[in-house]
Amino acid sequence: MTTGSSQSSQARAASGAAGSISTFRGEERALRAGRLGTVGLLLSVLAATAPLMVVAGVMPTTFGVMGIVGQPLLFVLLGLVLALFSFGYAEMSRHVHNAGAFYAYISRGLGGTVGAGAAVVALVAYSALQVGIYGIFGYEVSSLCHTYLDAEVAWWIPSLLAVLVVGALALLKIDVNAKVLGVLLLIEVVLVVVFDIAAVADPGKEGLSLHAFNPDTLTGAGVGTALCFCVAAFLGFEQAPVYAEETSRPQVVVARVMFLAVGFVAVFFALTCWALTVAAGPAGIVSASREQSAGLLFFLTEERLGGTFTDVVHVLFVTGMFAAMLSFHNVVARYAFAMGREGLLPAVFSRTSSTSGAPGTGALLQSAVSLLVVGVFALTDDKPTGDPTAPVLHLFTWMGNVGALGVIVLMAAASLAVIVFFARRGAAAAQAWRLLASGLAVVALLVIAVYTVKDFDVLVGAGPGSPLSWVLPGVILLAALTGVVHGLVLRVRRPEAHARIGLGNEAFQLEKAAASPR
Repeated sequence: MTTGSSQSSQARAASGAAGSISTFRGEERALRAGRLGTVGLLLSVLAATAPLMVVAGVMPTTFGVMGIVGQPLLFVLLGLVLALFSFGYAEMSRHVHNAGAFYAYISRGLGGTVGAGAAVVALVAYSALQVGIYGIFGYEVSSLCHTYLDAEVAWWIPSLLAVLVVGALALLKIDVNAKVLGVLLLIEVVLVVVFDIAAVADPGKEGLSLHAFNPDTLTGAGVGTALCFCVAAFLGFEQAPVYAEETSRPQVVVARVMFLAVGFVAVFFALTCWALTVAAGPAGIVSASREQSAGLLFFLTEERLGGTFTDVVHVLFVTGMFAAMLSFHNVVARYAFAMGREGLLPAVFSRTSSTSGAPGTGALLQSAVSLLVVGVFALTDDKPTGDPTAPVLHLFTWMGNVGALGVIVLMAAASLAVIVFFARRGAAAAQAWRLLASGLAVVALLVIAVYTVKDFDVLVGAGPGSPLSWVLPGVILLAALTGVVHGLVLRVRRPEAHARIGLGNEAFQLEKAAASPR
């Protein structure tokens, strides 16, 4: 770690002389700077939250499965926890600009070996989150074809087509991607806001009750598991530092976007979740969710806004999932790029497209993984066309919860790394309140992680004693161990590569400075 810190300092000293070169492999392998401003970055990360997917999927599931009426209050509490996390995480973004965000920060605080473990966890977690959405996307498109076109289409056909389209878009300039994501996101938000207004204007028989914000509603054994369901709704805000190398003024924009994203998601989902309880009534929201399941939102919109509006929501539900898939795909591609640049993956992954500056090889890797996983689930599908049971539902729930667990663990590790990073730099006093916030975040995130593992059978719909309750969380543990072992091997066999873990762009400046005549 001492060697890495020394090299990092030398790299920073050399950065001024390096001019526009921004990657240690040379400019042809650089991510293009200045592509994203505040608005573009904010829309890119918020698209991953898929508002309609959360409102139509996560919220009814939490109400129905866990019987927690106070779910709107959970969104407020989680917003506070993630704000605590963001204070330290955002401050790190001012000091470290690296497409490998999570693992770069963890490397700077906890060392390259731990960082290597975090890198593999991040790659696996975000890949799982992205691939999982293909399952529910395919089923929803299949259902739309059946409803509106009277055509029977197997779920895996639209899923595989989506893999190809997402893969093609991921090869374009990131600012083009941001525009696509932004349009889809804004339309989703508008539709949800229209429902919120309609629910408040035409409440259920209990009126405009604030009972869902009563702390007494958060009692019982299901609260911890409900937290696990709800935390998935926030995933996306933490992606902002991944794009730091492609933003203008990353030391300002990244931190700003993170706080805007956390605040927006917490308020937006808390109010919308409350609107659901107002429309169905606090006393009836659990039973209505169990009866309607993922159809709850559409049932309530049809009552208040009519069939045409509900049809539009159905279609935008699908496009929202597409936006989330593209957002997560971009993140995986950038993690692969950062790992290739620093020797954690073959150097071929450090290459970028000569036309768009996108990490093309990383994007192709994620497309290949998506095709493989969706293909395996498709081959195991012996269900009738349109049947929402396994493997369609399993692809979504299994992959989604594995990915969510991985990101929760990464957030906890990153918060700990923030504390160590600033303490080692002698800045503990100056950053005292941020370190305190990070410490509280570590505790809260570890509690959520423990509940997630403990109740994994509930999260994935498996029976008690099912091997899935330990096999699926074991994927994250295996990823961490694989990365740590790889880091240890690098430390012995290629110490220069190990020292470069987490340095990102600074590594090229170091090598350039070392090679220049004195």
